[in-house]
Amino acid sequence: MWRFHHRRWIHTLFSSYKTLFTLLWVFGFTSLFLWQRNIVDGFFIFRRPLPSRPLPHLRPFAFNLTDFGAVGDGVTINTKAFENAVFTISKLGKRGGGQLNIPAGKWLTAPFNLTSHMTLFLAEDAVIIGIDDEKYWPLMPPLPSYGYGREHPGPRYGSLIHGQNLKDIVITGHNGTINGQGQAWWKKYRQKLLNHTRGPLLQIMWSSDILISNITLRDSPFWTLHPYDCKNVTIRHMTILAPIFEAPNTDGIDPDSCEDMVIEDSYISVGDDAIAIKSGWDQYGIAYGRPSKNIVIRNLIVRSMVSSGISIGSEMSGGVSNVTIENILVWDSRRGVRIKTAAGRGAYVKDIKYRNVTFENVRVGIIIKTDYNEHPDMGFNREAFPVIRDIRYESIHGEGVRVAVRMQGSLEIPVRNVSFRDMSVGMRDKKKHIFQCSYVEGGVIGSIFPAPCVNLDLYDEQGLLVKKYGSANASDIDYDI
Repeated sequence: MWRFHHRRWIHTLFSSYKTLFTLLWVFGFTSLFLWQRNIVDGFFIFRRPLPSRPLPHLRPFAFNLTDFGAVGDGVTINTKAFENAVFTISKLGKRGGGQLNIPAGKWLTAPFNLTSHMTLFLAEDAVIIGIDDEKYWPLMPPLPSYGYGREHPGPRYGSLIHGQNLKDIVITGHNGTINGQGQAWWKKYRQKLLNHTRGPLLQIMWSSDILISNITLRDSPFWTLHPYDCKNVTIRHMTILAPIFEAPNTDGIDPDSCEDMVIEDSYISVGDDAIAIKSGWDQYGIAYGRPSKNIVIRNLIVRSMVSSGISIGSEMSGGVSNVTIENILVWDSRRGVRIKTAAGRGAYVKDIKYRNVTFENVRVGIIIKTDYNEHPDMGFNREAFPVIRDIRYESIHGEGVRVAVRMQGSLEIPVRNVSFRDMSVGMRDKKKHIFQCSYVEGGVIGSIFPAPCVNLDLYDEQGLLVKKYGSANASDIDYDI
């Protein structure tokens, strides 16, 4: 009798599509909630053991790293195994390419290169570990749009995983990890013991059709994931980690002179900018002339106690345009979203849209800074003034913010056509001077909180002009708050 009534109850419950949809929604939300609750400083508090999942077969040919003699004990150096595996796959391009499976284990290696039509698949509990002795890291010429190692003149160290002039690259897995063992690099950098610029963890240059997903990147020596002059790039479902202090320049993702790119559905907590869009440095970037454009960044949780959640610049001398940044949570960070540039950069930052951005315990929410004076050498043109225009902020919310907006234009680099709509940011302190503008032109549509600076024109919700402001204010920036 009990089984009869039990079956009838189940049948009644699931006969309703509405009820089934509700249950599925609750299950999905609860899963996301538990995932977020169990992350503290980028580390899981606990992890329930799961049965190992079979590796999908994503290419016509698949190999295991162990087929090439690798040993995953965290001690054996497996560089030769990686190189032989990549060489084997390089011969299969015309037949659809090959997949290199990295099984569970700790696979120590020096830097190695990828090849076209390749999938690198990291199983659950697989960890690729970079040797932390710089003598194993090759030296490469400076990036042509920088003309200079970012930290030292001359050559720079290559990345742990590297690729140039490639097509059809996939790096994915069951959330396996690539670990750069950056601690030794950071210490030597602080002690000024390095003679060359540190290398990224993962760098792909002059390539197209790239997918990077479902892996963890952590403790990079320098910038973590650096696509350079690439097209058609998708980065999703990533976890990128580094200590929030004393891990210098460990940016999460730095699109550099890239176009047609999506970054989405990821968690980033690092020691510098979570994301920084770049396109070259001063006269070298102007000469190289490759902009970053057509970029969508969405559905991210980011943290940066040293720099910003999402930055544009400061190296933007090839230009940055048509960028959409939406559905972003910036938490426990020094700055929220920032545009940074300086005289000498040239080019432009334009057509930038921020939508549905939330700040939680952030010192300064929105920043535009035009005197970020770091230069590769003294050869830059001091009259190469960048253009900043057509910047839109919509649905900006938050709490625990000290300064809501700090837009610092200048007489030579004014900020033009900036707009705000649907903004409500809870302030940490009850001070009045929390929306700061200098040499800014633009408008506010409808009412926003906190009250905007007087530089901005006021419009009603229908977009009709209510009050026109006549000139820019040159003295409305207060760095004391």
